[in-house]
Amino acid sequence: MTTDLFAALPATDEAVQVRLRARLTAAADREGLLDVAYRTVDSPVGPLLLAATGAGLVRVAFSVEDHDAVLESLAGEISPRILAAPARLDPVARELDEYFTGHRHEFDVDVDFRLAKGFRREVLQHLAEIPYGGTRSYAQVAAAAGSPKAVRAVGTACARNPVPLVVPCHRVVRSDGSAGRYRGGEEAKRVLLALEAAA
Repeated sequence: MTTDLFAALPATDEAVQVRLRARLTAAADREGLLDVAYRTVDSPVGPLLLAATGAGLVRVAFSVEDHDAVLESLAGEISPRILAAPARLDPVARELDEYFTGHRHEFDVDVDFRLAKGFRREVLQHLAEIPYGGTRSYAQVAAAAGSPKAVRAVGTACARNPVPLVVPCHRVVRSDGSAGRYRGGEEAKRVLLALEAAA
């Protein structure tokens, strides 16, 4: 469970806490003690948790995934040196805002794929080839990844995509054209497909 060092302090001026957090974050970053920075942003599909390492965006999580559980997972898989550091994620937040307002059709941020291994990583790299507003079936993505029979593995790769939205697994649908499952929930997937279709 993540703990907030400032929650244990007696009630103080909120502005003082903001300044203390900013100083702590800056000092940790300067000393190389900040391995994973995170922040949350509002979106049409609910609050999103964004997390980045020095190599790039490593995780985008929907509220249905339980943000605290995601942070705990990142602490175990990457490093326990995790801190809310919104400024490091400003470029990602800005691009997401542009995406949701219809002004951005592809993302231009560094992505750290360390949470996806082997064939799953290969699948994720092919998802960027699906154009904005377009869709591909799981079978088409499997063929593009060089393993036409690996349809189920493609579904697993999409379901475990650590950076949804930025790597557009929502554009992968069933062969009959129905949306199918999604890490953020089926309604979120429908919202994203409708947003892109309207552009």
